[in-house]
Amino acid sequence: MIATPASPAEMSAVPVIEGHQGSDYYALMTRALHQILLEEGLLAPEETDRVIAALEAPRPEWGARLVARAWVDPAFKARLLKDGAGAAAELGFTIKEAQLVVVENTDDLHNVIVCTLCSCYPRSLLGQPPWWYISKSYRARAVRAPRDVLKEFGLDLPESVKVRVHDSNADMRYLVLPRRPAGTEDASEADLARLVTRDSMIGTAIVAP
Repeated sequence: MIATPASPAEMSAVPVIEGHQGSDYYALMTRALHQILLEEGLLAPEETDRVIAALEAPRPEWGARLVARAWVDPAFKARLLKDGAGAAAELGFTIKEAQLVVVENTDDLHNVIVCTLCSCYPRSLLGQPPWWYISKSYRARAVRAPRDVLKEFGLDLPESVKVRVHDSNADMRYLVLPRRPAGTEDASEADLARLVTRDSMIGTAIVAP
């Protein structure tokens, strides 16, 4: 029996949750293909290790360093908002994807990142995207009902705060510069970086003090 694709109305009712639903199948297929390539001599074990290491090196802590530096250095913040890749290079990070656009949250504006087509994401800065980011539910509902999606993440924004959704694509990746939490005026840059979470740089959370 062939499954019928979910309609937009059906997708709008599916909650967005953190998890790995459906990933077991793809993990099994990946391991099987990898084994075949090794057995046929088309792939060397050391090459696999090198690629995996390169993929796993980036992690949200890298993006958190950019955010923390922007919070304590207004000049760096201005450069980050103007040229994300250039500012990242100042801290030793190379953006390998397309253009990196950094959008700033303010008292009146909250930004949310999505990729409606697939899973475009600043991987060279944040690492692999969470499973919910690539789910059909998030990709459909983040655009149609962003406030409802944010509530499912525990973020209930006042109506006075405008929510702006940015759709990443092959040519442009987005990163949210979250608001600096109150009460952190005396915190060091390193301490501030430890407060920044992956979700806050996607826009599905705020940074808590």
